[in-house]
Amino acid sequence: MIDRILTTQLKEHLALFPAVALLGPRQVGKTTLARTFTSSTPGTYLDLENPADREKLSDPLGYLSGRGDSLTIIDEIQRVPGLFQVLRGIIDENILTGRRAEQFLLLGSASIDLLRQSSESLAGRIGYLELAPFSVLEVEPDQVIDLWIRGGFPPAFLAAGDRGSVLWRSNFIDTYLERDIPQLGPRIPAETLRRFWTMLAHAQGSLLNAAGFARSLGVDGKSVARYLDLLVDLLLLRRLPPFHTNARKRLVKSPKIYVRDSGLVHSLLRLGTTDDVLGHPVAGASWEGFVIENLVTSAPHGTESSFYRTATGVELDLILDLPGGHRWAIEIKCGMVPSPGKGFYTALEDIKPDRSFIVYGGTERYRKGDALEVIGLRELAELLRDLK
Repeated sequence: MIDRILTTQLKEHLALFPAVALLGPRQVGKTTLARTFTSSTPGTYLDLENPADREKLSDPLGYLSGRGDSLTIIDEIQRVPGLFQVLRGIIDENILTGRRAEQFLLLGSASIDLLRQSSESLAGRIGYLELAPFSVLEVEPDQVIDLWIRGGFPPAFLAAGDRGSVLWRSNFIDTYLERDIPQLGPRIPAETLRRFWTMLAHAQGSLLNAAGFARSLGVDGKSVARYLDLLVDLLLLRRLPPFHTNARKRLVKSPKIYVRDSGLVHSLLRLGTTDDVLGHPVAGASWEGFVIENLVTSAPHGTESSFYRTATGVELDLILDLPGGHRWAIEIKCGMVPSPGKGFYTALEDIKPDRSFIVYGGTERYRKGDALEVIGLRELAELLRDLK
């Protein structure tokens, strides 16, 4: 079993808040992590996709009020949105008796609805954490390439071979398309959504072109926006916003889009092995998305991420505005010989970061000029983690 970095933060949140919401896509390890908190101390686990557990909550107030001082874990809580009002009353009663923290751990795989429902009912009583797939800080240094190719979902990464990993990811995609997504909103044809998801994989790291997607799918722009929102809500897609500055430059206004797990990108494009990926045009964009996801996940809470691009093509792949007012600029290169172009240095002059890095495929760290550092992904992720 791989230890999750989020464990420490989850303990801190449980010690501070009456309720904690742990968000993350399906099969990312939320239940496994949550149940470690009931393995050594008494606790209750309820899965709201299990009919027997749902039946227990036919009288939620009566059942949940009798849990004593034990932690109650409720999985897939977005399935029963009316439960939040009940939790509010129970939490407030427990606070009056002196129990101010560690009452409920709520697990959810769709973020927007859960955040809206819980913030309306449990304002001031709940903290939020997101569990991402495995990061480079959670695997061995020699497993980084495997993590990139297979992605970070535990069953895909830990599969006995490439074939098993590909098979799991293919079934994961099918399950979302045929079962999970239809339960979350208006009916969207599975084949249409599969085509859209595959288009997103081909467009990994590109500026969002909603009109182009709409033409290709034969739908209107509102439908494309709805599909995008759904995948973002399911924590499967990232929209990286453009950086804004007062500099007198014409900046792009569209976000960049990334399928958040690199293994899903490769499965959608039918790329099963390292050779398949490296021989495909998406390799550079896939590595870019993989690096961005790991760095954003490793960065301290409150970090704002964006990219910089002007109308003339001057670009920076990632800007991290860290707590305390510090800004890091990061260029991402897939190969072993990082060579930034003139536009990179122009971008540095425009945004004036406190530190500048090039992340590349190697592990050696060295300086390139006075202010630029070449660094491996794992080491930069460690630098960000240690800022917390």
